[in-house]
Amino acid sequence: MELTVAFLGTGGTVPSALRSTASVLITRGGLKMMFDCGEGTQRQLRLSTGLVQVDEVYLSHLHLDHCLGLPGLLKTYDLNDRSEALRIYGPIGTGRFLEVITGITGRIGYPVEVVELEPGEAITGDGFAVESFQVEHRTRALGYALVEEDRPGRMDPEEAARLGVRSGPELGALQRGETVEGDSGPVTPEQVMGEAREGRRVVITGDTAPCQATVMAAADADLLVHDASFTAEDGERARETAHSTATDAAEIAREAQVRLLALVHISARYHVKEVLREAREIFPEAVAPRDFDLVEIPFRERGQPRLVEGGAIRGQDESGG
Repeated sequence: MELTVAFLGTGGTVPSALRSTASVLITRGGLKMMFDCGEGTQRQLRLSTGLVQVDEVYLSHLHLDHCLGLPGLLKTYDLNDRSEALRIYGPIGTGRFLEVITGITGRIGYPVEVVELEPGEAITGDGFAVESFQVEHRTRALGYALVEEDRPGRMDPEEAARLGVRSGPELGALQRGETVEGDSGPVTPEQVMGEAREGRRVVITGDTAPCQATVMAAADADLLVHDASFTAEDGERARETAHSTATDAAEIAREAQVRLLALVHISARYHVKEVLREAREIFPEAVAPRDFDLVEIPFRERGQPRLVEGGAIRGQDESGG
């Protein structure tokens, strides 16, 4: 199943000519989940993937550079005759924020459901969950970990045949973890199935100071998307504002042993290469995506996650969007 992470906004609090404010779009199969919706997010969609119908929105916190794009997106969906329900998840206070938005946008003609989350709560889906965890910022703020369930191991069809298991329904039952009858008695999944294959994990911090909760949530993650607002020389400013430096993000990634670190929320005061160089001195598998870059995350037995520059735009071109 496809799992991609499209970066719609990678800049800091103030949008620049090259970097919009925070928003990430995760596509898992046919499901599209947006994490944060900063100012101009619907424009970023139009310039890359097209105005796709997002199924769920997860807000990390209610600072405007992470949610100001929501009123426009909701209203545009309404003007385009959306009928499918949209769920919006976020920390305590999200419901009140949506009440204010409704006062701005007017009536929305499709169902909008708001779910406020406490740290540690999870939203379950088909074969995965989105788990919330508390990060350290100047307001109520959540990080999110998309965690897939483990998949069954590979079947050894030759061993199954030797044990007298017929093809078809019996093999399917073994893959589901059931015991079936062979020529010489019961055959258990352990006799013909390899070890379970790990599911994938993507973690998005939103704005945060470095914290142990992120290390725990990101342990062995395929991709960690982490706040890197400052460089180490401005570490005091990072602490005052409850943000992270590139060094902080790299140290978190190293401790959590993630496969790939993506640095976001980079202040326009820095040259991106400078930020990336600082992180790579500690964690070589670091990237600094630009707007419209894409990270592809294959199943682990098929390789490492990789950054595709401009990949979200190419995806639109290839589909004729």
